Amino acid sequence: MKKLLTASMLLCALCFAATVAAQEAKIEVKAGTTMKDILTDNTGKRVALRLASGEEIEGTVTTVGNNLVHISKLTGKDFYDAVVGIDKIAAVRMKMRDK
Repeated sequence: MKKLLTASMLLCALCFAATVAAQEAKIEVKAGTTMKDILTDNTGKRVALRLASGEEIEGTVTTVGNNLVHISKLTGKDFYDAVVGIDKIAAVRMKMRDK
């Protein structure tokens, strides 16, 4: 009986862990949310920035300042980083879920 109870508790714990891992990350956009807030929340993560000019830059958000964001490890440009004016960013694309 004790082994059955232990096995049941272990199974419940594994199911709970799988459920938590499967949950999707969410973006919370409120009335006062700024582009800087979105970038700050994604510091250390890979993002794609769509600039007002139509150009797209993809890399890792390294530092977010008041007016500029540092993007490192640019996709397709192994030895380059970029500094982009936050006011020049039209959209931020980031991976939020797996299949």
